[in-house]
Amino acid sequence: MPEPVSILHLLGVTALAVAAVIWVAMLVCVMRRDLPVHRRQFAALTRRGRILRVLPYQRHSAPYIEHVELTPAERDAFAVLVRRLSDGRP
Repeated sequence: MPEPVSILHLLGVTALAVAAVIWVAMLVCVMRRDLPVHRRQFAALTRRGRILRVLPYQRHSAPYIEHVELTPAERDAFAVLVRRLSDGRP
């Protein structure tokens, strides 16, 4: 062990090296998931309808949008509030 290097420095470098090795191993695993073999298996599962059963069906229409008409006094009060919050900015 080199004399001027402390134990903490060596432990830090070792921890970073181990983390880098684990990161590379996980990256390789993730990249291998995208192989054509896995794509065919995923396509076969989706054709049979066996995947993502727990998710609800997507809506084909937009959700209902609420709309409230404001009175002129409410509009004026809102305009004053916006002016106060914007500090006179346009």
